[in-house]
Amino acid sequence: MSELEKLPDRLTAVESQIVQLRSEMRNEFSAVREEIREGDTVLVAKIDETRREMHELNDKMRREMHELNDKMRREMHELNNEARRHMLVLHEEVIGRLAIIQEGQPRRRRRKET
Repeated sequence: MSELEKLPDRLTAVESQIVQLRSEMRNEFSAVREEIREGDTVLVAKIDETRREMHELNDKMRREMHELNDKMRREMHELNNEARRHMLVLHEEVIGRLAIIQEGQPRRRRRKET
């Protein structure tokens, strides 16, 4: 048999191999696509989990900031009240000293307005 006579059988064999290769590649590409979809699902779940954690941390930070703000306001009010009390004591002390100073001085007469 000559080489040309074997050619149709060889072409048929090659064609069969190509069809088989295409089928295998299609299956493998489908498997890869499925893995990518599953990976995307896992990735989306991780993103959602990260977002939830970020929201929780944000809420926690806000609560802590409000608590700190309230504490600072209370301290500021206490310091303000203490400063007012101190100023009142000093004011009363100055009034008392002025009264003592005035006791030792002769009284001034008021001028009559005419």
